[in-house]
Amino acid sequence: MFTTFVVQPIFNLLALIYALIPGHNFGLAIIIFTIIIRLILWPLVKKQLHQTKLTRKLQPELKRIKKEARGDKQKESRMMMELYKERGVNPFATFPVLIIQMIVLIGLYSGLIKVINDPHQIVAFAYGPIQNLGWMQHISENIQAFDNTLFGFMDLSRAALGSAGVYIPALILVFLSAATQFISSRQLMPIDKDGRKLRHILRDAGDGKQADQSEVSAAMGRSMQYILPVMILLFTIRIASALSLYWFIGGLVAYIQQRAALKEDAEDMDKEADKPRTGERGSKISIDGIPEGEVVASPTTPKKKPTKKSPKSKSGKKKRR
Repeated sequence: MFTTFVVQPIFNLLALIYALIPGHNFGLAIIIFTIIIRLILWPLVKKQLHQTKLTRKLQPELKRIKKEARGDKQKESRMMMELYKERGVNPFATFPVLIIQMIVLIGLYSGLIKVINDPHQIVAFAYGPIQNLGWMQHISENIQAFDNTLFGFMDLSRAALGSAGVYIPALILVFLSAATQFISSRQLMPIDKDGRKLRHILRDAGDGKQADQSEVSAAMGRSMQYILPVMILLFTIRIASALSLYWFIGGLVAYIQQRAALKEDAEDMDKEADKPRTGERGSKISIDGIPEGEVVASPTTPKKKPTKKSPKSKSGKKKRR
């Protein structure tokens, strides 16, 4: 079922692009395929970026809640959930994008392995209408015409480290894919100058000090921006460089999308994040219920009208004297 509903549709989109583009270069097809996937995911990615922006704005409030809770985990969790609900933050908003990206990655990897092991699968694994395209019929009769390179200077079926030794073009691509992953992940990380590193938290926990869960989660998030690129490097260094190309282009497009979205929507997101609730009589109520700004006078309180001295007052006194 996974092959039928995931692997084959993903592979056929790639095969269709390859059959239609001028020059029929497989590397160019992977680049276009990656850009299309990122554009399809754009609504979810934009929602994820919105949540990231709101989460950044909440960092001072989360620190305040931690101080007010004074170690009471239940109170801290309750206040955090109230804050998230008030500001419209969903801590799990990033999961759908990550899940879809992993499904696409696994599906693409499965399809690429078929083609690498047997180039005839570029035709055999395609749907009937795609097989009937002119170029697909041509390579089915002459498989040597199948160009599985990146513009002729990199064999996408070879790994950076393989039985034939080190393949320098693929090795460069592997490091580029890891670098773009690091840059795009760091771009979304909230800046916390006071945040402790994970090893320091674990060391204190080993000494008997109770670890704060929110602090542990933040430290793990900061650590993942280093761990994930290393995992990508180790994973892609011994497989076909076609997958490294997909990862590199995907990371590059993600960085551009994130940069454009965070810059374009900064003012709108700030307004929504900073939008105060309006209480009774027009008072502005902050997130923790403390009034902000000027409070409108109560209707029962009489307003004192300022008295102005008449310019003739001095002369009047003189006359009475």
